[in-house]
Amino acid sequence: MNIRGEARVSFRGGPQIDMPLLLGIVGIATLGIVNLYSATSVYGDAGQRAHLADIYVSQIYWIAVGVMLAFLVAAIDYRHFERLATVFYMGGLVALGLVFVFGADIRGASRWIQIGSFSFQPSEFMKIVVVLMVARHLHNDPKTEPRTLIDLMVPAGITLAPIAAVMAQPDLGTSLIYLLSACTMLAMTKIHRQTLLGLGLGAGALGATLWTYVMRPYQKGRITSFLDPEHDVTGAGWHAQQSITAIGNGGLTGEGFMQGTQNQFGYLPDQHSDFPFSVFAEDWGFIGALVLLALYGFVCVWAVHIASQAKDRFGAAVAIGVGSMIFWHVLFNVGMAVRLLPVVGITLPLFSYGGSSVVTMLIGFGLLMNVSMRR
Repeated sequence: MNIRGEARVSFRGGPQIDMPLLLGIVGIATLGIVNLYSATSVYGDAGQRAHLADIYVSQIYWIAVGVMLAFLVAAIDYRHFERLATVFYMGGLVALGLVFVFGADIRGASRWIQIGSFSFQPSEFMKIVVVLMVARHLHNDPKTEPRTLIDLMVPAGITLAPIAAVMAQPDLGTSLIYLLSACTMLAMTKIHRQTLLGLGLGAGALGATLWTYVMRPYQKGRITSFLDPEHDVTGAGWHAQQSITAIGNGGLTGEGFMQGTQNQFGYLPDQHSDFPFSVFAEDWGFIGALVLLALYGFVCVWAVHIASQAKDRFGAAVAIGVGSMIFWHVLFNVGMAVRLLPVVGITLPLFSYGGSSVVTMLIGFGLLMNVSMRR
């Protein structure tokens, strides 16, 4: 314990490990593994069960890889990442470009680069890189006067370049994470009211353009089914309808571990990727869902606390960026599970299956730990 009474552990006088953050992450990851086991233990033929079992085992491997990278990221002074942010950013843009050359087409989207049996999603890792680049800009431009549209051109360019590449894949959900994470970080600064109005009008014009010229029919169908849930319940609205049914089945205390009927009998689609929250709520009920959301809420609030204690502007911006990335992921995934938001394919951190997503989140946690250890 330090003089402020915070639970922190140091080894041989070195940087102190942030135990509350570590315990929060371990809690989420543990519940995520348990939930994925339930999500992949469904009734079906032997081939289907074997395939889902492979998903569960693969997730454990990816978590192990992510934990090792998180420890490595936490061990390196985060100021080195500020110096290397531009290199990471250029490498990330190249990787996003390579998706269009070597990308594997999965379910109508080309987002993965496949090398033999190994595949990864560059757009996931780019989330961390965008955070580092925007944080670097804020660190190098500590302006105290309210910012104008001209002042925001650089961070806008940093964010819009990967958004354009990812929207072409297409991947609306990841594009939203880039945009909202950057906007949350920029909220640390003062912005002119006229600039905010201009940004609002620009966002409206951009949304109309994307709807007309960029978004695919299935993406539009998800939004229209959200606005009118009863219009196409067996089509575009099927996912959201089955999700809300599963959550309702859970009631107050849940149907029990691996007992959720919507999940076990295969009515809940993409239960291991897009709708793990629905599986968890059906198994453990409202009380279990509340505990999970409390863990996520704690990590996000603790990220703000870490930012407030950071020793420089870059560290504070990185903490806010990573915390906002986690917050927006949780908000959109849970929001679409309870039918408050359209289905956009955004993962639930450390709950949804996916190697690139899991590793990216753990690297983000490593950055949070890094800033906290060196405050």
